[in-house]
Amino acid sequence: MELDSIYEPIREDLQKVEESLVAVADVDMPILKELLNYIVKTSGKRIRPALTLFSGKFYNYDLGLLLPVATAIELLHTATLVHDDVVDNSPQRRGKVTLNKLWGDTSAVLVGDYLLGKCAELTARTENIKVMKLFSNTVMVISSGELRQKGLSFDKKQSRDDYYRWIAAKTASLFSAAAEAGAILANSPREAIQGLGDYGYNLGMAFQVVDDILDFMGDEAKLGKPPGSDLSQGVLTLPTIIFLERYPDDDTVKKTLGSKIAEDIELAREKICQATVIQDCLDIAHNFSVQACQALEILPDKFLRSHLVDLAHYVVQRKR
Repeated sequence: MELDSIYEPIREDLQKVEESLVAVADVDMPILKELLNYIVKTSGKRIRPALTLFSGKFYNYDLGLLLPVATAIELLHTATLVHDDVVDNSPQRRGKVTLNKLWGDTSAVLVGDYLLGKCAELTARTENIKVMKLFSNTVMVISSGELRQKGLSFDKKQSRDDYYRWIAAKTASLFSAAAEAGAILANSPREAIQGLGDYGYNLGMAFQVVDDILDFMGDEAKLGKPPGSDLSQGVLTLPTIIFLERYPDDDTVKKTLGSKIAEDIELAREKICQATVIQDCLDIAHNFSVQACQALEILPDKFLRSHLVDLAHYVVQRKR
């Protein structure tokens, strides 16, 4: 299943989100315009704004309200990536040189801040207090989750629960907010808002687990970064955590955390991939996907639901 066919019911409106993202870079300051153009025109899957549009379609669909929020959701995602690249000193993102490497950390942080401000301005256009509070809370959840995780870097005793709390904050919270915001703006019943929020949460959990699998299994050309990057940064994701649970006396992976030696990273990566760890992680991602689909059962339109079910399947089966 390809995203183009999954997005068919919202295709035209999702294109309007793209146009709205491009318009964000239409500013008078030349340096700001250059920086914004560099990041907002980077193509992505646009899953988060798609969730907002899909969620708005089950009840009272009002594109005038949904468009600025769908745009804000993608800008918030972009802002977090820009800030993450500065914190992690990342040289590449999606196969492109990062903003911080081209223009420096200060410029990157300020552009990320600008995007957060633009998110607030777009969200305020709805005049919907619930949506504005949802955005504010999501920013706080993402930030606090990343701070907590920074304190756990290189900690070989991290548990699955530590990992789940981290990805719930850094990824699932934004997926959930994207779906919930669309439902709120469509004047959906409380049960539908809860169901769509739960769908987004579980979809985000599945998405991040697969992302972390791909860090071990993916192709560098598709990933836009070398496989095993998390290991080299001292970040323990689910494959590493499960491997260490299963082989507590194996020092190969433990010694590799934070290593900048490519041969060490490759050896540890191969060891993890040769175990049954990756399949265990895929099973966990699949379980989150199943929970996402179950949360949709309360919704009225089976046709629209089928597209969200297809999206949940896509997230688990994707290769990039």
